[in-house]
Amino acid sequence: MRQNYAFLDENSKKEIRRKTLKAIAIPGYQVPFASRELPIARGWGTGGLQLTLSLAGQSDTVKVIDQGSDESVNAVNIRKLIQDTTGVPDTIHTDAATLIQSRHRIPEVPLKPYQILVLQVPMPEPLRPVEPQERVTKMLHADKEYSGAWLRLFEQIMNYDSITEDADYPVLVEGRYVMAPSPIPRFDNPKMDNNDGLILLGAGREKKICALPPYTKVKSLAFEDYPFEVESFDDVICRQSGLTGVYMDELIDEETGETYYQTNDTSYMQEAMNREGSVK
Repeated sequence: MRQNYAFLDENSKKEIRRKTLKAIAIPGYQVPFASRELPIARGWGTGGLQLTLSLAGQSDTVKVIDQGSDESVNAVNIRKLIQDTTGVPDTIHTDAATLIQSRHRIPEVPLKPYQILVLQVPMPEPLRPVEPQERVTKMLHADKEYSGAWLRLFEQIMNYDSITEDADYPVLVEGRYVMAPSPIPRFDNPKMDNNDGLILLGAGREKKICALPPYTKVKSLAFEDYPFEVESFDDVICRQSGLTGVYMDELIDEETGETYYQTNDTSYMQEAMNREGSVK
């Protein structure tokens, strides 16, 4: 049996591209699409994968990362499916990729104008924690009624004297739509603002596509007396590379029980170590 290019049939890819164009035209708006079945379970990146498969062409180079790693099981299997059905080359180097599919992270290397970042999104609706009905959330978005999102942050301040949202921190896009930026850490939120590349967010299980075109204004929700703050890693050093000021994983040495830090973006760490080695 002959496999169709990029697995999906041509009508499916055409429909996804049309919905992607609509999402680009209305930054931050959740565009419904007919999410297709894929040989991976829903909730494991089907939304992002459908976007990548609909966009991948022979001139593209693809990079797939999962929580900062190119070699996680999820990243390896998604990359293999893309390669087997398209034949496009892959890379671990962010600068060399034209299509980057990611779960839970925006790479440390800033995106270039020729790059598209595809984020896998489990829950695209930022109002879902306060409103379970889809019909109602659509009306709230139409009315620009986001008091529920603000109230959720306010309750965290009342309970903990700080906003405790560590990931999937809601953002206001172009002063209009509140958007859930996938479960990326707060550390990555500023990277979306006025970004040079195109960012697409796909939720396969929820059948939604969002987009942040280049140079879009993206602002994290915050109060004047409780401003938005990212996690700070300026006072810790990556044990492997000596990097600081990047997003780190806190790990425990199994032999010594010592706590240490390691750069989450593995390709960025590897490139830094290679540069240091070449200088030496």
